[in-house]
Amino acid sequence: MTGQEPWWRGRRGEYYVVAQFIFLALVLVGPWWPWRAAPWPSPWGILAQILGLLLALLGAGFAFAGVWNLGRNLTAVPYPKDGSRLVVSGLYGLIRHPIYSGLILGSFGWGLLLGAPVSLAWAAALFGLLDIKSRREEAWLRERFPDYAAYQKRVRKLLPFIY
Repeated sequence: MTGQEPWWRGRRGEYYVVAQFIFLALVLVGPWWPWRAAPWPSPWGILAQILGLLLALLGAGFAFAGVWNLGRNLTAVPYPKDGSRLVVSGLYGLIRHPIYSGLILGSFGWGLLLGAPVSLAWAAALFGLLDIKSRREEAWLRERFPDYAAYQKRVRKLLPFIY
């Protein structure tokens, strides 16, 4: 694969990134959606806000740590950079896609914190998109790194200890 092809052909997974940003934007505007539901009923409202804040902070932490651990290997597209190395330490020792996990957790946290069921629905759609994106990315990673298949067997994909 060459780096000379136009981005719109999507040979490196650019279309996933475009869809990801659209879904994130929809999550963010969910609290101001025209048909916003009423706030969570008491006492669930305060619990939803606390859980939402915790998930948003955890998500931000995962995303930041994922970016930090990748360092120079970071790329916006799912296709691995030329000359990259497989990172399996730091948060990548606990989860294979901490940036995606952070976006997912943060999106659900946002929806809970601001009482936006529309954001929660878009967060679920984002989860599905990032799961599909990660499958394509992992196929490329297995091609590039012989040890990736063993890493997949021992480390969860998107949710620590769960999935």
